[in-house]
Amino acid sequence: MTRRWTFRAYPTPAQAEHLAQTFGCCRLVYNGMLAARTVAFQRGQRLTFVGTSAKLTALKRDPDMAFLNDVSCVPVQQSLRHLQTAFVNFFAKRSAYPTFKKKGRTRDSAEYTRSAFKFDGEAQRLTLAKLGVLALRLSRSVPSDPSTVTVSRHPSGRYYVSMVIEVTPVKRVSTGQSVGIDFGVFPLATLSTGETVPNPRHLGRKSTLLARAQRRLSRKQRGSNRYREHARRVARLHEKIADARRDSLHKLSTMLARRFDTIYVEDLHLRGMVKNHSLARSLSDASIGTAIRMIEAKGETVVKIDRWFPSSKLCSLCGHRLDALPLSVRRWVCPKCGTDHSRDVNAAKNILAVGQTVSARGAGVRTARTSVRKATRRRNVNHLKEHAHVSS
Repeated sequence: MTRRWTFRAYPTPAQAEHLAQTFGCCRLVYNGMLAARTVAFQRGQRLTFVGTSAKLTALKRDPDMAFLNDVSCVPVQQSLRHLQTAFVNFFAKRSAYPTFKKKGRTRDSAEYTRSAFKFDGEAQRLTLAKLGVLALRLSRSVPSDPSTVTVSRHPSGRYYVSMVIEVTPVKRVSTGQSVGIDFGVFPLATLSTGETVPNPRHLGRKSTLLARAQRRLSRKQRGSNRYREHARRVARLHEKIADARRDSLHKLSTMLARRFDTIYVEDLHLRGMVKNHSLARSLSDASIGTAIRMIEAKGETVVKIDRWFPSSKLCSLCGHRLDALPLSVRRWVCPKCGTDHSRDVNAAKNILAVGQTVSARGAGVRTARTSVRKATRRRNVNHLKEHAHVSS
């Protein structure tokens, strides 16, 4: 099983200067080849990865571009592969058209393959081409040699090393328990057991400090030393918020993976949900998509049900369906059986019920990280009603 482990790196001043040059060369080559491919695309021509590689070879022979030979050739070549991947995703309609990389605005990175680094497993020491031994803070022992190593520098000034390694999956003790989860904003998650997970609102709690730091940054002259210093402060505050959010989501996903063998969630259309300007900031702060991806990576069996399944409007006891249920209504009484429902708990119970029913009938269910999308809304409702009649 392949996993990506990230560790903090502490380069020396000379190494930091060399890494800055490497990041600059990678960014220069990426932007230059993106411009060349854009011009070719507008002219109706096709410039492939092989063509950009040939252009890079000719570029290195140019006396004005001799500095490209001062850094390792592997990260520069890998930037062309990343550009090729971006175009493949664009033509497959999985992403937008590739954009240019901006200096200092985003995370700088350089990817090294096996030919450009050496990792000593006994000493747990990493050596990069033309850079030397890079000091790392290893939070755990690396069990095998990495296949790729990516060195990155965040806008806050921190350096990280990301390793792709092969690890042995840990066998967990089976609990025989299943759970349905309804994700939201307040609370973040509601379990079919009736438990709720509050939303930490990391961005909301730091919004005052963040706004103050951004106001101070706006008063500085762009490009000055004070501007760069305050830009690092703002980036550092953003990074603290992201770290706190990631930590809480890791704890949530680990808890769910250890307690339950099968986890049922909704296949939410998050891109469409964040277009609601009233909820966009809260949804982005909650990071529901990241939480679901973590659960899929850690859980034994994760099943996604159809996003159009009306989990909130169905009575989990008798299967009665309401015609409409506004988002502001958090509790409602079933007009058929008189059950008083909490909106989120009822939705979680329905997610669990329809997930178990569809999984039992084998609607394309795999043993791990599966999606049940073939079931239509009518079929899901019928399954839930059958489940309700059997349980009653």
